[in-house]
Amino acid sequence: MRTSIIGYPRVGSLRELKFATEKYFRKEISAEELKNTAKEIRKSQWLLQKNSGLDFIPSNDFSFYDSMLDTAVLFNIVPSRYSSLGLSALDTYFAMARGYQGEAGDVKALAMKKWFNTNYHYMVPEIDDSIEIKLAGTKPFDEFEEAKALGVQTKPVIIGAFTFLKLLRYTGNKTVDDYSDSVIKVYSELLAEFNKLGAEWIQFDEPYLVHDLTESDIVLFEKLYKEILTAKQGVKILVQTYFGDVRDCYNNILALDFDGVGLDFTEGKKTVEIIEKNGFANDKILFAGVVNGKNIWKNNYKKTLAVLDSLKEKGIETVIGTSCSLLHVPYTLKNESKLPKKYAEHFAFAEEKLIELAELKALSECDYNNEAVFQSNAALFENRPDCCDPAVQERVSKIGEKDFTRFPEFTVREEIQKKEFNLPAFPTTTIGSFPQTADVKANRASLRKGEISEEEYIEFNRNKIAECVKEQEETGLDVLVHGEFERNDMVEYFGEQLKGYLFTEKAWVQSYGTRCVKPPIIWGDVSRSKPMTVDWSVYAQSLTEKPMKGMLTGPVTILNWSFPREDISLKESTYQIALAIRDEVLDLEKNGIRIIQVDEAALREKLPLRKSDWYCEYLDWAIPAFRLVHSGVKPETQIHTHMCYSEFTDIIKAIDDMDADVITFEASRSDLLILDSLKENNFKTEVGPGVYDIHSPRVPSVSEIKSALYKMLEKISPDKLWVNPDCGLKTRGVSETAASLKNLVQAAREMRNENI
Repeated sequence: MRTSIIGYPRVGSLRELKFATEKYFRKEISAEELKNTAKEIRKSQWLLQKNSGLDFIPSNDFSFYDSMLDTAVLFNIVPSRYSSLGLSALDTYFAMARGYQGEAGDVKALAMKKWFNTNYHYMVPEIDDSIEIKLAGTKPFDEFEEAKALGVQTKPVIIGAFTFLKLLRYTGNKTVDDYSDSVIKVYSELLAEFNKLGAEWIQFDEPYLVHDLTESDIVLFEKLYKEILTAKQGVKILVQTYFGDVRDCYNNILALDFDGVGLDFTEGKKTVEIIEKNGFANDKILFAGVVNGKNIWKNNYKKTLAVLDSLKEKGIETVIGTSCSLLHVPYTLKNESKLPKKYAEHFAFAEEKLIELAELKALSECDYNNEAVFQSNAALFENRPDCCDPAVQERVSKIGEKDFTRFPEFTVREEIQKKEFNLPAFPTTTIGSFPQTADVKANRASLRKGEISEEEYIEFNRNKIAECVKEQEETGLDVLVHGEFERNDMVEYFGEQLKGYLFTEKAWVQSYGTRCVKPPIIWGDVSRSKPMTVDWSVYAQSLTEKPMKGMLTGPVTILNWSFPREDISLKESTYQIALAIRDEVLDLEKNGIRIIQVDEAALREKLPLRKSDWYCEYLDWAIPAFRLVHSGVKPETQIHTHMCYSEFTDIIKAIDDMDADVITFEASRSDLLILDSLKENNFKTEVGPGVYDIHSPRVPSVSEIKSALYKMLEKISPDKLWVNPDCGLKTRGVSETAASLKNLVQAAREMRNENI
């Protein structure tokens, strides 16, 4: 058997691309220097994969920001508001990703959404009726040739035609069907060029095929590929699916002239059943996604080899592969010097997954039961030290229905809270964090290195909190935050204070563009041993008469932004975390914090891609987990939550069932599309759709913010509308944050004066 991966991380094992790109944004290096950094990353990764023995090595999986954006630019799908700026090709690309405000003009960024059921965010390309789809770039060809010059034959990776069309945002009168012929033409031209260059295989990524598909979806998929595949000539085509199974279109895929079919055996619940029932095509190669590309636990060779043996018995030519791109896991365990061996030996990051593929390849070709590699792997699954806490398990077992219900019901609480806080119309607030400046990061690093005492660390942060509170009061915000200067990350910070977690030094994973996160690892049963945020919030509240929000991360987001256990259910793990956060909520309330925000930014992340599974597999426990967190507070205590960069319109009813008092949403990049859904579903919770995009370096004007508020008022009652940015401010600069918040407060005041 041969081996393959779908894609590889691209920011560099020590985030070299992130740092170089941010230097470029600050005009500290040239475009050429940035491109050279990217070239070195690609070179090192191709050679690493080749030396590991990998048979199918991907190219064009690299990106300066996002592969969907790359594909849009490749096919000339660049809205005129960006192309008319007159910037270089690279700066036009970054303007689409981040927005632009400068001498050439002022434009917002494209919308950004979660990539299927992951924590990666993709840019949503926009296409209007004036855009002509055509082959306008050379990136995939250039990178194929670049690898070839290094002696590496690669398999170019392209977002597939069907998935690309389904994820585009259509802003004109034309629809998907109007563009299908143009897309067929441009993909055919792509194949012709790769034929000239000597490509042997091309991978078309089609993750959208694992959704619930309509008849018209299948018709479109078949139309696209019946035509595109006639242009393949000598090159072989792999259609690669991931994040689920293809139960709706399996036979349709096999009937087309693909040379390889990539199926997910990890998240694809019915993949094995589908093959058992329908068989496989004799003229195709199965690329079996048996190594988990989304989690960091070592592969269970016994289970995987049983699957491979079954495929071999059926006479199916199989390539051993990953379930999805390795973009979603860290680079390598080699960067981890402090993780004890008894834990580290259970993990496999991207580089280690290359080793797993090589070992599975060797084992699949021999009588593996007596092989040392097989036996040592099996032993890992018989021993997981320090993971069980009977007290936590007992507490979870005693959770009852009453623990999920808050009294009194929402409308009664709403009246009580309006009297309690006496806030003005259009109350203003922020989502939580303030800019994490260099001195804030240095203070945290100094504590970690033992260069300063705990007392010095606390004193520095108290001074920053005092500055932050003063700034908010001077700006005129109504509900304040402490700024979160003590926090490295909204999940890692809590994980560090909870029992049951492990942490890494450099296990970074790309979230979007230059934004990377370092997900903690849930190793065992989770519990809280002491308060985690109370001292900071109480100190901040002592500095002001205005309400100070206590800031927490919710249990579903903590789970979804961690690497979860695989030995217990996600539900049980989430309930353990929920009980720990519940204890923190009650301690904040007991210490005089009257508004508590419990962020569930990642609520949608593990929502099954098939609607039929939404409730029974996820929402039936994810929503109650949030309710468990706040059901014990008094009616006067106001519970906020925040959600961002996902599509929430189709689960609005479930979100309302979270029974929060106020919910803030990311909305600015998506043109406030969520408003219609709020109105249609008679959303009862008070809401704050974000009035400006904090992931863009531009400052919104007062008129721009008021324009957004007018649009909101068409769908939302004035007495339910809050005014806030669409996310935390930690990644923004100090001056732009101050200017943006000043305009936000001014816009709210002008709206009040207009007696709306």
